[in-house]
Amino acid sequence: MSDLTPTVDERLSMQNRPLSEAPVMYQRWLDLTFLHWEVPAADLQRLMPAGLTIDTFEGKAYVGLVPFRMRDIRPRLCPAVPGVSHFFETNVRTYVHVEGQGPGVWFFSLDAANRIGAWLGRHWFKLPYHYAHLALDSLNDGSLVCKGSRASDRSANYDVWVSGDGPCRPAEPGTLEFFLVERYLLYTVQSGHLMSGQVWHEPYRFRAVSADSVQESLLQASGIVRPNTKPLAHYSPGVDVEVFGLKRVGVK
Repeated sequence: MSDLTPTVDERLSMQNRPLSEAPVMYQRWLDLTFLHWEVPAADLQRLMPAGLTIDTFEGKAYVGLVPFRMRDIRPRLCPAVPGVSHFFETNVRTYVHVEGQGPGVWFFSLDAANRIGAWLGRHWFKLPYHYAHLALDSLNDGSLVCKGSRASDRSANYDVWVSGDGPCRPAEPGTLEFFLVERYLLYTVQSGHLMSGQVWHEPYRFRAVSADSVQESLLQASGIVRPNTKPLAHYSPGVDVEVFGLKRVGVK
């Protein structure tokens, strides 16, 4: 693994909206629950494609499980379509960089409760999407219950209950919270080439919550051994997102 680690300034620069190109898609991400576990960096690095290095915070690596609502998904210049543009999604992810630059996200899996959305994500953005049966319910006391199972493999599933109220705020640069939630670049592999895709949104506003119950096997389905510890848990009401096209890493 590379000994280089992105600086705070490099991480902050990823929040800048691209000015030289137009987004290819618009989305809204709502009711996001971020669950994170510390996992040995070497265990995650062996699952990475060539060119990507596991990103760490104070020498520690993390894997995340993130269920949320996808709303108003639409290509540029097109309206949202009922039955296609709104669905639940859950991703399993870790954090990576390329020789100390471009800190971003590597997705082990993305489960979507929409067949068309899963197909488009897999074929358009070359991401490991799966069609799944998902649900996300907001309870009267402010708790969130998120659950689901993969249509092609019911053993890949999760059932999560989080609770905790209070004001939401943006993450402070240089903190673990900023490292975990403020990510604006994704990586994937297309035809053997490492690709990156940028998103832009206002910084998340979020709050810490309690993971009262977590049962999941999505990490195991991705080849990750999850520690038997309570995860770090955060909640964000959401952001409006601009999605930009994929680019080959290292090619101007």
